[in-house]
Amino acid sequence: MGSGIGGPARYFAAEHACRVTGIDLTEEFVRVATSLTKRTKLDGLVKFRQGSALELPFDRETFDRAYMIHVGMNIADKAGIFREVRRVLKAAGMFTIYDILRTRDGAIRYPVPWATSEETSFVGTVKEYRDALEDNKFRIVQERGRGAFAIEFTQRTLARMAQGGPPVLGLHLLMGEKAPLMAGNMLAALKEGILEPVELFARAT
Repeated sequence: MGSGIGGPARYFAAEHACRVTGIDLTEEFVRVATSLTKRTKLDGLVKFRQGSALELPFDRETFDRAYMIHVGMNIADKAGIFREVRRVLKAAGMFTIYDILRTRDGAIRYPVPWATSEETSFVGTVKEYRDALEDNKFRIVQERGRGAFAIEFTQRTLARMAQGGPPVLGLHLLMGEKAPLMAGNMLAALKEGILEPVELFARAT
């Protein structure tokens, strides 16, 4: 869900020899993901399609597993996402999420990696995610906050960029010249406890 340029999809296919189908709303991301996947010779396992997470172009009970990574912050209708995932997921299938969630009140400074302004940012709370999953026939089997990991990772990335500039390949190619500012604003919110990346594992019931 929200496969972007396809890094996680290629990782899962390479590590587990599984077939992966990515879907993203942005047609250019789909084209780039497809090109990179051919270059890495994983196009026999990984395919990408353009489409909306709120209206997936797949039949019921098509998939054994589903995941989304840093996607929910861009979509207001969390229940709509989870309803569609449940529709295309087989019974007892696992749905895993890694999103930035709001953990307490407080102002978020923009831009951040997923939004340039508050109008395009739809960060939810852990409770909103839990409720939306349970309302759409999922049972949460594991939950883990990754705040400390995210702070360390972001600090390390910013330090490397300050010393030697951005790497040849990286998210800055998608985020543009404001990438350091976006990362810095997110880091501030993480340190203030306003935001935290959270892993959720939910089983289809």
